[in-house]
Amino acid sequence: MDLHLDGDAALVTASSAGLGNASATALAREGANVTICGRDPDRLADAEAEFEGLAGDVLALEADITDPKDIAALVEATVEEFGGLDHLVTSAGGPRSGPFLDMTDQDFYEAYDLLVMSAVWTLKEAHPHLAADDGGTWTAITSTSVQEAIDGLVLSNGVRRAVVGVAKTVAREWAPDVRANVVLPAAHETSRIEELVEQSLERGEYSSYEAGLVDWADGIPMGRIGDPDELGDVVAFLASDRASFVNGASVPVDGGRLRS
Repeated sequence: MDLHLDGDAALVTASSAGLGNASATALAREGANVTICGRDPDRLADAEAEFEGLAGDVLALEADITDPKDIAALVEATVEEFGGLDHLVTSAGGPRSGPFLDMTDQDFYEAYDLLVMSAVWTLKEAHPHLAADDGGTWTAITSTSVQEAIDGLVLSNGVRRAVVGVAKTVAREWAPDVRANVVLPAAHETSRIEELVEQSLERGEYSSYEAGLVDWADGIPMGRIGDPDELGDVVAFLASDRASFVNGASVPVDGGRLRS
């Protein structure tokens, strides 16, 4: 299926690795020119190299998405490089894992900046450009935790829901010029899952790393965790005119995990 994204400009935050990277790759594969960003220069350089040979061009920039100044610079650089901004995908690394009583007030504030304000700041900067051609899109990568809480992830469970509320709101306020949707991934084989499993190992919750992966796949009818490319393809579809009547949706990419 041709998604007709050739020559479009996209910005994907937190995209040097993980689901953000998979989304940026899918967009570039479909011909969009994509800005990727991350805080680690080595990881960012490795990610940039992987875009070689794809249909779209890539602009790789160091940025901290919890810094509004960095976000403003990201949007400005994207518009300058590609002549506009058609598609925004907001992604973020995960906050600390652990139970409620292990979390400090500061943990909650930091999680809110990372997961919510990073999206809010980026969206504010991007909106004039997204609305300019009456066909802009915003897709927020969140988690199935916004719909069903995941044990040991109180910060993700409690904070990510705000992004869905923002998306539902702007989907009504900004349509038809800008469409806004949310994807709800379950576990995918990313460095974030590796990190969470390792943290659980340190707490003595698993006997081995492999046991942790098996546990993350528990309850998924497909019998496995996801491949990041599977999530990226959904994000690219939502950005395309093929999804032109999809607005304000929360789309699970979870192998059937969610029951609600």
